[in-house]
Amino acid sequence: MRHVLTLADLTLAEINRIFAITEDLKQKFAEGVREPLLPGRVAALIFQHPSLRTRASFEALMAHLGGSSIFLGDEAGFKSRESVADFGRVLSEYVDVIVVRAKKHDEVVELAKYCTCPVVNGLTDFAHPCQALGDLFTLRELLGKLAGHKLVSLRGAAAVYTDVWSSMGQEAEREKRLKVFAPYQVNAKLLKHAPRDAYFMHDLPARRGEEVTDEVIDGPRSIVLRQAANRMHAQKGLLVWLLGAKPAAMSKQ
Repeated sequence: MRHVLTLADLTLAEINRIFAITEDLKQKFAEGVREPLLPGRVAALIFQHPSLRTRASFEALMAHLGGSSIFLGDEAGFKSRESVADFGRVLSEYVDVIVVRAKKHDEVVELAKYCTCPVVNGLTDFAHPCQALGDLFTLRELLGKLAGHKLVSLRGAAAVYTDVWSSMGQEAEREKRLKVFAPYQVNAKLLKHAPRDAYFMHDLPARRGEEVTDEVIDGPRSIVLRQAANRMHAQKGLLVWLLGAKPAAMSKQ
């Protein structure tokens, strides 16, 4: 039984295995095949922050795999109605995997200590391993391999990546951050410093006109929609691997 709280919880060999499953299931998805690899399995989704991509992708992928999901918002009482130990021990009796989007990373680490099923970090103030897996898978699809390529915010990059300047929990710093980060806006002028075939990436949601301009995010170099789509596929590969299922076509691998 494994937890995935940061990308460092996975070895390179394990990431490659997850990507192999991801690639197989994505191809089947494109062909209209929904292989029920997790029949009867249940995922609990604990969210302290709003979500579109993470929540929708996990709910959809569990349905594709023949399982189901339970969304738990504030009413579930995580960190409020009872101890984290009691919360984790009880919830583990009901579900097969827990996905947590929490305000503080330490809270997810604490929860994982008491859970007897895998815990996956769905975003904290420290890490977003599901986003990282989806992004790396996207770049590997487009570049053929990851080795030897750069993912940075400027010159010599295979991809230029940005994010909102004030994220969830940083609203009070918004005005200050707008001034400090203004010179780093990804626009057509800045993108000229990157190779002509460099991709533009963003984890979304984007604040257009702040960290990125419309001409970039909607332009030919942008792969943000592919990133968003691959979130579901990479998470599907992750859960299939975590829960020990094996796609039919890969059963001999």
